[in-house]
Amino acid sequence: MEPVNFPLKLPSGYQISVFARNLGKPRDLAISRGGILLVSIPSSGRVLALPDKNNDGRAEVIEVLKNLNNPHGIAFNSGYLFVAEETRISRYNWDETSLTAKLDKKLFDLPKGGRHTTRTIAFNKLGQMFVSIGSTCDVCIEKNPWNAAIIISDKEGNSPRVYAKGLRNAVFIAVSPVTDELWGVEMGRDFLGDNLPPDEINILSDAADYGWPICYGNKIHDTSFDKNVYVRDPCSDTVAPIFEIPAHSAPLGLAFWRGDLLISYHGSWNRSSPTGYKIVKMKLDGNKIIGVEDFITGFLSGSQALGRPVDIEVGRHGELYVSDDKSGAVYFVTS
Repeated sequence: MEPVNFPLKLPSGYQISVFARNLGKPRDLAISRGGILLVSIPSSGRVLALPDKNNDGRAEVIEVLKNLNNPHGIAFNSGYLFVAEETRISRYNWDETSLTAKLDKKLFDLPKGGRHTTRTIAFNKLGQMFVSIGSTCDVCIEKNPWNAAIIISDKEGNSPRVYAKGLRNAVFIAVSPVTDELWGVEMGRDFLGDNLPPDEINILSDAADYGWPICYGNKIHDTSFDKNVYVRDPCSDTVAPIFEIPAHSAPLGLAFWRGDLLISYHGSWNRSSPTGYKIVKMKLDGNKIIGVEDFITGFLSGSQALGRPVDIEVGRHGELYVSDDKSGAVYFVTS
C-alpha cells in the first residue's frame, strides 16, 4: 500500500492509503457488481476504471469514456452504467470483463449549468432515478424549473419531472439503504459573512420546496436578496433541513456506512478562517442525526489546503474509497 503524502488522521484501528494518484480532479465514485471502482473526471471529460487486479491496494488506471461534457454523476443499476454529463443523462452497456462501456441510449437532456455544472445520479430500490441539478447563479430566480432541483424518472428515462425544488446546489445525493429515502447535501449561498447561511442536509421528498433563493436554514427569510414585503411568511411552506452544517463547509459526497452517515466537507474558499476540509461521521437514529464526530482530518494545515475530499464510496466488504480533487488521488480506507 502507498502512503498518503500528508498526515491524515483517522480513529484508532483504521488505515488509509493511496489507491490511485495523478488522476487530475477526481469526483464521483461508483462500484460495479463485480467490485470495480469507477471515478469521474469532469475537468478532462473522462470516466476511469480503477481495478486492483492483484489485490495489493493499488489500482490500475483504465480509461472507460472520454471526450464527454463535464461528466460528473456515475451510477450502476441493472447492469448498466449511467452517466450524467452537464447537459444529458446517458446509459451505457457495461462489460465487467473488458472494463468497457458502450453507449446504449441517451435518456434525456438537462439544462446548461452556468455557475454549477455538476449533476449527480442516485437510484432507489424501485429503480427510480434521481438527478441533482444545481442553480445557474449564486442567488437568483431561475427561469428553468429544472435548475436548483432534483429530477426523477424511471431507469429508462421516461417522463422526467421535478421531484424537489429550492435546492441551490445539492451536489451529491444518496438513498438510505434502511428507509429508501433520498438524502442530499445543500451548499448555501455566498457573501452573507463567515457564518451564514448554514450548509444543509435534507431528506428530499416529492413536491417539497427547500427554500432557495428566498429562504435558508430553518426557514429563515433571506431579506438581503428578497426585498419583497409579505403578509404571510414566505418560508412557512418550505421544508427545513434535518441538520445544519457550519456555513461554507461545502458538503459533498455522502455514504451510509455501518448504520451511520459519512459526509465529505470539501472546505471553504470565501471565509476569513477556513472551515471544512474533513470527513465527518454522523450518528443516526432512524432518519435523525443525533451526533457528529470527525472521521478523517488532516486535509488542512493551518490555512493551507493539502487535500479536499469529494466523494465517499463503500466497497463490497465495507472498505471505503475517497476521492480528492485537490491532490488528484483516490484513497483506500480499511480497518
